[in-house]
Amino acid sequence: MQASIVAYKPVVSIRVQTVSGNKTATCVARSISSAKARCFKGTTCVPMARKAGVAATRRQLAAKVYANADLLACHGGDAFLSASQKAELEAICDMIAQPGKGITACDEGPATIGSRFEAVGISNSEEKRRAYRQMLFETPGANDYLCAAILDPETLYQKSSTSGKLFPEVLMGLGIVPGVKPHLKIYELPGQNGSTVMQGLDSLAMRCKEYKAAGCKFTKWRSPIVIDVAAGQPSLLTIETNMQDLARYALICQAEGLVPIVEPDVSLTGSHTLEEALAINVKIQSALFKYMNDHGVFMEGTILKSNIVNPGKNCPKAYTVEEIAAANIATHRRCFPSAMKSANYLSGGQSLSDAAARLSAINKLKTKQDPWNLSFSWSAALQMPLFALCKESKGELLLDEMAKLYIAELKIASAAALGKHDWNKGEGDHVPHC
Repeated sequence: MQASIVAYKPVVSIRVQTVSGNKTATCVARSISSAKARCFKGTTCVPMARKAGVAATRRQLAAKVYANADLLACHGGDAFLSASQKAELEAICDMIAQPGKGITACDEGPATIGSRFEAVGISNSEEKRRAYRQMLFETPGANDYLCAAILDPETLYQKSSTSGKLFPEVLMGLGIVPGVKPHLKIYELPGQNGSTVMQGLDSLAMRCKEYKAAGCKFTKWRSPIVIDVAAGQPSLLTIETNMQDLARYALICQAEGLVPIVEPDVSLTGSHTLEEALAINVKIQSALFKYMNDHGVFMEGTILKSNIVNPGKNCPKAYTVEEIAAANIATHRRCFPSAMKSANYLSGGQSLSDAAARLSAINKLKTKQDPWNLSFSWSAALQMPLFALCKESKGELLLDEMAKLYIAELKIASAAALGKHDWNKGEGDHVPHC
């Protein structure tokens, strides 16, 4: 009988015989680690494929162990997650994948949110950022349409003025899962015509520990990609570098008990056609899911946040919202694993009316062939109309007026996530600029 690997783990178990003196006895499974081959009693172990008295060399045994470790690399988290840890990650994904609910993305750093404030005459202070985000979380009825909120690290340690509790605790109490965007820096890849990669993996495990202790349940990593067909971008190097980093990020987050939201963000800028966008998005997402599996990521414990597949803003060809929706369904069917429960689209510069029309059209095209929850994770599409209310406010945040509009927007987004939003003619279409 040949020795058989019974499970891929850092320590590999096989059934062996022990040889002590000139006596041979069958043992229970012994642990073989690296090049060492000793049973728990210190006797020499050999595979049962060898007859009594014939010892396998340590080098041969180690080679078998390493060969099987590589063969079983797509272990889906089995090498580092227990059953209870997997269940915890899946439970968070189930909360995020609730039909008709989406994510409010309010993870802008102080400088980014500050520029939005300043554009409408509001001074950028920590207290105003805190009060504004409290409105996004605590507006009555918001939790009817929200499953999660992506926070900037600053917001993790701010408190609600109504309860005195930290925002992660407030959110969980409302049934809204709190998560965070880790601090990242953008780096331009040399020789890649301006294409970039995000940096931030080195200290990610330590930061994840801090985020977990602060009450976070997930993190989100964005990898921005620009399509420039004339410049040959995104190149294979650009795609592989970004998608491998997303896979490593996902692995680290899961090891620290956090659900990773992976965000390959293909920009709307450019003149590419919808057909070109479809082909390139499939290439990008296929690489992402391959590398996630290759890294042993637990796919059932992850969430996708991706762009809606669109033609470039400067594309000279017109497309209907139905054609755009069909391209997105095709992208998912060609590469999105059914193991993953939800894709939450980013708005990426789309208006609320266009983003909602496209999301609703996508969901209307779903069939039994499409098992995923397809919803929203929007920032600017929801927030920019709120800031517009404050243009004539003389520097004040009109929180009551903003809250009313916010709820109306969330109702539209929720209906779109269910395929029940009826858009006006022309909304969601791509119309070439004159």
